[in-house]
Amino acid sequence: MSLLKINNLCTSLKDEDKKILKGLNLEIKKGEVHVIMGPNGAGKSSLANIILNNPKYKIVDGNIFFEDKDISTLSTDEIARLGIFMSFQTPEEIPGLKMSSFLKNIKQNQCDEKINLFKFSNEIDNLRKELDIKEEFINRELNVGFSGGEKKKNEILQLLLLNPKLAILDETDSGLDIDAINTVSKGINLFKNDSNAVLIITHSTSILKHIKVDYVHILVDGKIVCTGDKSLADEIAKTGYTKYI
Repeated sequence: MSLLKINNLCTSLKDEDKKILKGLNLEIKKGEVHVIMGPNGAGKSSLANIILNNPKYKIVDGNIFFEDKDISTLSTDEIARLGIFMSFQTPEEIPGLKMSSFLKNIKQNQCDEKINLFKFSNEIDNLRKELDIKEEFINRELNVGFSGGEKKKNEILQLLLLNPKLAILDETDSGLDIDAINTVSKGINLFKNDSNAVLIITHSTSILKHIKVDYVHILVDGKIVCTGDKSLADEIAKTGYTKYI
């Protein structure tokens, strides 16, 4: 069964006619890890934002289906509630909002009943230890003063806490040192199972070294021009995108 299916997707910015995605097709099934790579400006991050219906973009043609439901016109919060999670290239800093309060609120919004605070506290404690997040960070303002690696670990903590059906990770490895990349990779492996799926958008192969990848797609000028296995990512790391442009 397809978890995410994108048919002939053509998009542009809300107030512009210039197309960003130009007939993109993609199918992701449960249990799969997909990777999208491509040169700057190819439309990789735009694809992630369009799946979550970022209001900056508009769909000109095509459809996005999630578990056979057309989500092309749903609001971002409705799409998230169906079980799609997205991490950001640059997570926002939110002064005045404690990380602990934020985590409690997003978990509560996911549940139909009041969460058990004791169990929730233990869950957060276990997750932060797995991701090597210091206890003091849980009571700090959300992402304020966090390093790039700390922000990305925080995103992975949210992923594990919410346990969505599909995780879209937009350059979650960007700017990270080797230790942070290993920790983020560990978090992705903790999340991954046969009932969910992962879509990784990246410029680098570093994060892929410890993750079992099923498909690698090369996105150029708004279209997927090549699909292969993990060896395709290794090829790109050595020779670049010249042959695909």
